[in-house]
Amino acid sequence: MMASLLHFSTASTSSLPSFLRSSFFSKEPRFPLRQGVRCNLVEPLKFDNGKPCIPLLSPSEQSFPSFLASTAHLDNSITNRHDTRLRIFSGTANPALSQEIACYMGLELGKIKIKRFADGEIYVQLQESVRGCDVFLVQPTCPPANENLMELLIMIDACRRASAKNITAVIPYFGYARADRKTQGRESIAAKLVANLITEAGANRVLACDLHSGQSMGYFDIPVDHVYGQPVILDYLASKTICSDDLVVVSPDVGGVARARSFAKKLSDAPLAIVDKRRHGHNVAEVMNLIGDVKGKVAVMVDDMIDTAGTITKGAALLHQEGAREVYACSTHAVFSPPAIERLSSGLFQEVIITNTIPVLEQNYFPQLTILSVANLLGETVWRVHDDCSVSSIFQ
Repeated sequence: MMASLLHFSTASTSSLPSFLRSSFFSKEPRFPLRQGVRCNLVEPLKFDNGKPCIPLLSPSEQSFPSFLASTAHLDNSITNRHDTRLRIFSGTANPALSQEIACYMGLELGKIKIKRFADGEIYVQLQESVRGCDVFLVQPTCPPANENLMELLIMIDACRRASAKNITAVIPYFGYARADRKTQGRESIAAKLVANLITEAGANRVLACDLHSGQSMGYFDIPVDHVYGQPVILDYLASKTICSDDLVVVSPDVGGVARARSFAKKLSDAPLAIVDKRRHGHNVAEVMNLIGDVKGKVAVMVDDMIDTAGTITKGAALLHQEGAREVYACSTHAVFSPPAIERLSSGLFQEVIITNTIPVLEQNYFPQLTILSVANLLGETVWRVHDDCSVSSIFQ
């Protein structure tokens, strides 16, 4: 019997595999979106001269995964989308993502003034009252990490001194998360230090996306809502015409096995392979061997971030040596430190799939790059946090 293809239309969901029924696209957005605002980039970006082009979607063209669609028991509890007690402010790290989140929620971004003095000091002033409000500050601590982290701390302090009732730091990408333990003597645990800084600045809650390791949540003495970009990437992969029997999910290192296993389980329980590597220093990796069979398969490499792309490209080269037909790279966070672009565009990958937790500079676009948006996912999470509803149910 010919293997089924992971390709289907939105007209009918009855024939969908069970692992996709919970994350399929519904036709009606939760909130009406305004004409010409960029939202919901779940479709692959189109290319013009090798550069991704972001389409402007009209309300009639919007489609959302069902795990983000409204439910009957939530509709009665959700406050008015123009509720003045809920405010969203954006830092300078990723204003495009902040605007998409506000668009999904049917809100306007709060007015805030952020500037740098001549010596590099950061100045923040809220341009509207937040007294007694539930405030969400969207600011990933992406490169330049120190600048964006300091800006987030000052934004939190400004809200605290303006008598905000609750302050939630929405951190799509949490920098310093890799320094989460001591691997050798006399090292710092910077993840704990940053968690203390955010807490002491006055944040009441943290909303983070795909932390490098789960134990980082324990470094905070305040509640942490940890969301995953996995459903967004899975929905996109479901639109690819890839035979389900040809798929194999690959972890680029032993530390990412749990993440890859969870990903494979949702892809019809696809087989799992592991790249065994030996790291001799930071951002330096040496691949040793492959555990698992990838011959004639379509390999999907899954990781939480791509920094210099050394690990994932050496892993892809090994997969091709072992007979993999195609290699896809999937990652939530695109740090893309040099020489990542040269490595990723070298021809080893059929496609590099990332999300927009970190903004990608236009000069870093390349033909194999596909950017998906997590704005709807984060927007839905913000609503549920504001209304004291379950966040984990989004992923069930």
